[in-house]
Amino acid sequence: MKNASRLALPYPALPRSVRALALALILSGAPFAAAAQEAAAPAAPGSPASPPPAPAAESKPAPYDGRLERLSEILGAVHYLRNLCLKDKEDTWRASMEELIAMEAGSEQARKERLTAAFNRGYRSFASVYASCTEQAVVAEQRYRNEGATLATEITARFGN
Repeated sequence: MKNASRLALPYPALPRSVRALALALILSGAPFAAAAQEAAAPAAPGSPASPPPAPAAESKPAPYDGRLERLSEILGAVHYLRNLCLKDKEDTWRASMEELIAMEAGSEQARKERLTAAFNRGYRSFASVYASCTEQAVVAEQRYRNEGATLATEITARFGN
């Protein structure tokens, strides 16, 4: 049986960035290499266009939003713990989170805020516990990275295109 058209979903398609995050998390925290980081064109200041009404888009969350929030929290934790334990600091996990927010939330301010809050919650939860790199911090980073890889894989398997 041929499927000539795809089902139009009322929520945004899951971005490829979640797949990329899964791969980055699986590869033992190897630096996340973005294929091409294109700078978003800034909005023209003082443009006369009024913003479109957002309540319809924000009123119905995507079925994977809870999982994305957990993934965001994990990314915040991994970002903090890796920088705590690495000699040379890296910004790849925060950059990955920014890409995920840009692709997944788009212009939906409430979703951006929820995903950002989840990332910050993950970051702060470990910042309040670990002030220096310990064996427990390394184990926690590995466990969170594994959970994030599993979660990202599950999200893409269930909701990916």
